[in-house]
Amino acid sequence: MTAQQDQHATAVHDTSWLDDDQQRYWRSFLDGSARFVEALSREHEDLSSLTLGEYELLVRLSEATDHTLRMSALADGLARSRSRVTHTVHRMEQRGLVRRAASVGDGRGVNCVMTEAGYAELVASAPGHVTAVRRYLVDVLTPAQLRNLGEAMEAVAEACRVAEPREQ
Repeated sequence: MTAQQDQHATAVHDTSWLDDDQQRYWRSFLDGSARFVEALSREHEDLSSLTLGEYELLVRLSEATDHTLRMSALADGLARSRSRVTHTVHRMEQRGLVRRAASVGDGRGVNCVMTEAGYAELVASAPGHVTAVRRYLVDVLTPAQLRNLGEAMEAVAEACRVAEPREQ
C-alpha cells in the first residue's frame, strides 16, 4: 500500500459519518436551498431587469452610507469572490446602475456607488422580490422555524467565514 493509499484509508476509517437523520436533513437542506434560489432567480428574471445577484448588490449599496461601499467590502458582504463582484459591477456599470470611483484618501481602494438609476431599479424590483421571499420562505415556515433557520444559517456562515482563505 502506498503512503497516499494508507493516508486515505486512515481518513475513511476516522471519518464521523452522518447518521440517517443527519443525512436526510443534509439532503433536504441542499434540495431546499437550491430550489429556493432557483425560484427566486426565476422570479427576478420574470419580473425585473435585475438578476438576483444584482439585486443583492444594490440592496447592500442602498444600506450603506452615501450608497457607497468599497469593492472588497461589497464582495465580503455578498460572500462572493472579488473577481465575480468585479464582473457583476462591470455589467451593471454599463447599464448605468452603479459606478466605480477611487476611494478618497486611499489611492489603492475602489468604491462602488449606486446611481440614481440603480436606486430606481432597486425600488421597482423590491416588491416582486419581497413577494417571492414571502411565498417561498417566510410564509412557508412558522415564526419559530424561520427564527431557527436564521440562527442556524448565522452559525453556518460564521463557521465558513472562519475557514475562508483570504484573497490578497
